[in-house]
Amino acid sequence: MKLVRVVAMLTSLMLSIPACAKDKQSAEVVDSGSFGVYTSGHRVATETFSIKKGAEGTLVSSEFKSEQGEQKAVQSSELDLTPSVELRRYEWKELSPEKTGATVVPNDTFLIERFGDNQNEKQHEQNFLLPASTTILDDYFFVQREVLAWKYLALACRHDKGTLQCPVKQKTQFGTLNPHARSSMSISIEFIAREKLTLRSTEREFSRFLLRSETGDWAFWLDDEFKLVRLLADGEGTEVVRD
Repeated sequence: MKLVRVVAMLTSLMLSIPACAKDKQSAEVVDSGSFGVYTSGHRVATETFSIKKGAEGTLVSSEFKSEQGEQKAVQSSELDLTPSVELRRYEWKELSPEKTGATVVPNDTFLIERFGDNQNEKQHEQNFLLPASTTILDDYFFVQREVLAWKYLALACRHDKGTLQCPVKQKTQFGTLNPHARSSMSISIEFIAREKLTLRSTEREFSRFLLRSETGDWAFWLDDEFKLVRLLADGEGTEVVRD
């Protein structure tokens, strides 16, 4: 993915596309693949994901599978964003070991989350006094951190002479909602440095960032195509690596 095309994509994350163009463009896969989730060096889960962007917005789909001994877990999520990167709808489902789920939709100045343990049971409802621009950062779905990273790049960085330049250690704040925990919080992202990192026996240079929150900090690395390649939880021994 060439820099000019990537910068245009990042910029368009913050801009609306005219309604008249909707039928003339089809969705494009801007990223897809899988992340391996490791605890103390042992792989414990896999997230398979895709990010599609078109005239009507961005669709982020993900499936999370974990297996530890006889315990298996499967969850899926779908994040539907408008062309201006506001929430249109979010849905997650737990398929195993339990069957439960939740949806989040905007309503004026609120986000409404509906959740329940069974599709046949009456859904519970919780309102959050949050705008549609709030970022969804759910448990288990790490690709959502990549979408957040793109928001950061579009807001905090600038395109200068063929390169994307981000201010060093200057924090940018974002409001987030975690539907699993049914809680909201403010987080910040800052660019740390360019640094060399060895992944799959190959040493390359990546951009390192730091995501700070009240529940813990995560370092993350983007490659030169601005794709998420690694996440590392501070002091927890949890690492997420692109396959």
